[in-house]
Amino acid sequence: MLHKILKLTVKDVRFPTSLEQHGSDAMHTDPDYSAAYVVLDTDSGAKGFGLTFTLGKGTEIVLCAVKALAGLVIGKSLEEIVSDFRGFYRLLTSDGQMRWLGPEKGVVHLATAAILNAVWDLWARAEGKPLWKLLVDMDPKRLVSCIDFRYITDVLTEEEALDILMKAQQGKQQREDQMLREGYPAYTTSCAWLGYSDQQLKQLCADALKSGWTKFKVKVGADLEDDLRRCRLIRQMIGPTNTLMIDANQKWDVGEAISWVSSLAEFKPLWIEEPTSPDDILGHATISKALAPLGIGVATGEQCHNRVMFKQFLQAEALQFVQIDGCRLGSVNENLAVLLMAHKFQVPVCPHAGGVGLCELVQHLILFDYICVSASLTNRMCEYVDHLHEHFTSPVVICGACYTPPKDPGYSCEMLESSVQRHEYPGGDVWKLHATK
Repeated sequence: MLHKILKLTVKDVRFPTSLEQHGSDAMHTDPDYSAAYVVLDTDSGAKGFGLTFTLGKGTEIVLCAVKALAGLVIGKSLEEIVSDFRGFYRLLTSDGQMRWLGPEKGVVHLATAAILNAVWDLWARAEGKPLWKLLVDMDPKRLVSCIDFRYITDVLTEEEALDILMKAQQGKQQREDQMLREGYPAYTTSCAWLGYSDQQLKQLCADALKSGWTKFKVKVGADLEDDLRRCRLIRQMIGPTNTLMIDANQKWDVGEAISWVSSLAEFKPLWIEEPTSPDDILGHATISKALAPLGIGVATGEQCHNRVMFKQFLQAEALQFVQIDGCRLGSVNENLAVLLMAHKFQVPVCPHAGGVGLCELVQHLILFDYICVSASLTNRMCEYVDHLHEHFTSPVVICGACYTPPKDPGYSCEMLESSVQRHEYPGGDVWKLHATK
């Protein structure tokens, strides 16, 4: 069956998370976790669901970009798209007029990700497999054919990518079986949002420890004395052997980042995440070099525009942990390129997740990375945030602080229709109620 795409709809779905300070950090003090939510309808009745993540205001701009790209998708069949996925990716990212709004960055790239996520979801559903399994079972040559290597061949050629995938065939089945038994290691950010009180932090941390969590991330960057107190509190709670990470969400200048993190070194953080502007590759390199003697790595990537920036971060030795995102890059296609480059440079991948649907998406990518690319769990974990999963038809399952591989066909980002209706902005019941307060 060809699954010709007849219609693309996109909705502005927002959750008022700012009311309880969920997601709050040094730069994003009042986020309303939101999504531009795409549905593809086909002539066969099959549907594809995709999204890109936002923080509330501005989601309507992403919707405009999705609608502007829709004409490149409607009328094409799934078979036509996936038989030349690289060509389709380039069609979306290189339209002669639309690319002026990027290229391959910002709002137009978020829109591209939402559409492509829906296409990958449709493909996985058509094959009756969860997305991670579709990728794991795919012939390496076909996988490579999904990637646009333009601008990265000085670091990774098509031949090198194929060689990495072929070498990883050894032990692949054992790793897949291991993931099905044990799941993929996760860490939690849910305990220590910047807007949480110390009492709330203590309670959430105690609950997490009881549930088996051993890796914790703390938001920092607003006030040094506050950070010292909160890091001391959480280090005392989790003990000396559990893992602690800190995240400044782009708050500091380069020199300030080095000084501030050095002051927090006594708490033995594994990494400092997003210490400065996400665009400052050389600044990250300077920070990485300065913090190396303290045993603190640099992690970034959730707002890294595209594979070209990741290429340069890796070339400059500017990060020690790569943080891919299911919606910031151009969907699975571009994330595959980054996973392969990270493997070549031997830098571990620890995906960014949380938000609306990000956990649901990246679990597929990191399972594929372990089974078919890196074959390593050393210094590797996937972020988990315990918010909003109840709004999805196939929510993530965490067992023993690990992601359980999804079993349902697709990319796990279909929302419950009742949730979409209630949270659609501005006309959904939740927002009508919010407007009257």
